[in-house]
Amino acid sequence: MQMAPPSFDQNTARISAVHPDIIETHILTRLDGPTLASASCVSSQLHSLASDESLWTNICHSTWPSTNTPRLRHVISSFPYGPRSFFSDSFTNPDQTPASTSSSSPSLNRPSEIISSVDVYYKNKLIFSKVVETETASGWFNCSPFRVDLLDQKDSVPTRISHPDNEDTCRKLAEDLTLSWILIDPIGRRAMNLSSCKPVTVQRHWLSGEAHVRFSSVLSGGDRGSSSEFVQCGIVVTCGGSQGGEMHVREVNLQVEDMDGTNLNGKDSLVILQRGLEGKRRNVKGREDEGKRKYEDYVEKKRERKEKKLRTEGALDMLCVAFGVFTFFSSGLYLLWR
Repeated sequence: MQMAPPSFDQNTARISAVHPDIIETHILTRLDGPTLASASCVSSQLHSLASDESLWTNICHSTWPSTNTPRLRHVISSFPYGPRSFFSDSFTNPDQTPASTSSSSPSLNRPSEIISSVDVYYKNKLIFSKVVETETASGWFNCSPFRVDLLDQKDSVPTRISHPDNEDTCRKLAEDLTLSWILIDPIGRRAMNLSSCKPVTVQRHWLSGEAHVRFSSVLSGGDRGSSSEFVQCGIVVTCGGSQGGEMHVREVNLQVEDMDGTNLNGKDSLVILQRGLEGKRRNVKGREDEGKRKYEDYVEKKRERKEKKLRTEGALDMLCVAFGVFTFFSSGLYLLWR
């Protein structure tokens, strides 16, 4: 005899049957940012519960410990939707659409300062975290090459990473080191992450043995065909050994470079960074692979541009030589038949 399946109230299978306090305190608090954002799209009830500011505040602090400072807590709270807006800006990738001529002019609302919120991890353990404020209104900033340094020359950050004297160093750093560099405009209330999350290159200095770990993001810059059509926001972490055999972080800096390899000044860099802050975002899966692919595409564009420039210069040189030879023989014939 076949038995009928047990009957039950359909409401027991719905999320609405669970008490909101249980959902908020025992379920939503266990989710990361992308999962919480996805859960908020399931129903109006989950959207309301997942919009709680304390949830997103805790997620921001756990994802980026550097945001848990009084200044950044105040800045993040001023975003349109508070920490939820900040997470949305900082976790997604800035769009790389080339800029049009009309959008290449500086904005009238230039920020008087920008804030860098940086966190460095090794094997998912925090080894370095810092917040740096950079003023952008002085003439020195506008005219000097744009550069943000997190450490002074004599400072270093000890880590628990061993420093072997072989190429194994580069492989381990490429696999296990991650970095987040969030650039924040406190006036415009926007943020973007300039890091590729994982290194795009790791190089070991042949003499000092220091490892130079590069993270990168590529932004659209000036007009199409110009040297700043695309620019690289390059973040370099310099790691060296100590007498105890452990690795120390000795330098962490950010620079903006165009396709000719020239470091842009503060004024030009700020225009491009501000355009990136105000631009669209792309929610790309596999951020590490995407960041490295964009960097490799940028390097290839640089190589093609350099080769084209060399071919153009070679053709001009040949033209000048031909003109010189023609002038020489013309002068000789003129003197001969004179």
